[in-house]
Amino acid sequence: MKDNIFTNMDRGNTVFKDKSPLSHKFLPEQLPHRNDQITMIAKFWIDALDNVTPNDITIYGKTGTGKTAAAKFAQKQLLEAAQNNNTYINVEYIRCTDYTTEYQVLAQLCQRLGRDVPYRGWTKGEIINTFDDILDQEINGHKLILIIILDEIDILLEKDGDGLLYTLTRTENVSVLSISNYLDFKKFIGPRVMSSLRDKEIVFPPYRADQLADILNERSAMSFKENVLKEDVIPLCSAMAAKEEGDARYALDLLSTAGDIADDNESNVVLGDYVITAKNRIEHNKVTDIINTLPTQQQRVLEAILILTQDNEEISSGKLYDTYKKVSKGDSVTYRRIFDFINELEMLGIISTNTISRGRGKGRTNIIKLQCDEQLVENTLNSL
Repeated sequence: MKDNIFTNMDRGNTVFKDKSPLSHKFLPEQLPHRNDQITMIAKFWIDALDNVTPNDITIYGKTGTGKTAAAKFAQKQLLEAAQNNNTYINVEYIRCTDYTTEYQVLAQLCQRLGRDVPYRGWTKGEIINTFDDILDQEINGHKLILIIILDEIDILLEKDGDGLLYTLTRTENVSVLSISNYLDFKKFIGPRVMSSLRDKEIVFPPYRADQLADILNERSAMSFKENVLKEDVIPLCSAMAAKEEGDARYALDLLSTAGDIADDNESNVVLGDYVITAKNRIEHNKVTDIINTLPTQQQRVLEAILILTQDNEEISSGKLYDTYKKVSKGDSVTYRRIFDFINELEMLGIISTNTISRGRGKGRTNIIKLQCDEQLVENTLNSL
């Protein structure tokens, strides 16, 4: 039998003592600069400890502003309080990128609540009835109060409609906490659901550079060996992430990747220069992954944007469509569909759009700009 490749692999010298605190999934004992938001969630959820179904909540905020961490932190605290209070409460976290339809979410909830149901094959009515039956059961004379955290709910709503919210908001002892990166996600919710949602809203502002530094200082103490970070490393990570709309995830990625680069260079310290290299590496990987996974027609739209950018053209939607048709060589979508592609590319951070007025009687025009390195986009498209 051959030796296992990992058995004799030299881990080498490393600047890390534990990389897990730099992970997006790590939940620390405290969340710096999010106490106000966590307290607001707790104020809405405290009714559950009196066997009263809490209000629905909606959390808004850009990526990396602590929305998920705050919800999970409050979840952990409520479940601890419920144990001490002898109350029948459950809080379930559902990521809507993993479960993208009403059926999938309800089947997952039924499974977690102890009912063995198939992930496909039942009618919608059967899965809803099973879910209702679970919630009708009582323990010590109390029905279960179920709080459901729906993270990135906009993805499910756009794909599957508002049927899940319709079901959940009309179930007596269910409360929903929705998390979205987009303030306008409710455009996917119809009037019949809005009337029963009646949610309380909490907005998570972007982190400032000094706040990001506090987060990184706390995590780095858990993650790195003593005295390996040069003084400029955390300020650099914080300043760069502050420019990315206060994204704490990006700040953690920069710090973690800078540590990886130190290890790659067999350095026993993390230098500020490594943060710059980390930024380029992260941007390269992110853009490359996004472009590689785009549908073919969106790749062609991006190629058209690149061509116009390289020609120093002002990119209007009309001009973009003309160039896109040339790129597509007869295999093109409609002009209206192009607007969907533009919106999706903007959401991914690949491009930006700005509506400008042409003056009285001349209407308004969307101007499109590439937000990524031109050479990187060109190299990635050429490699497809």
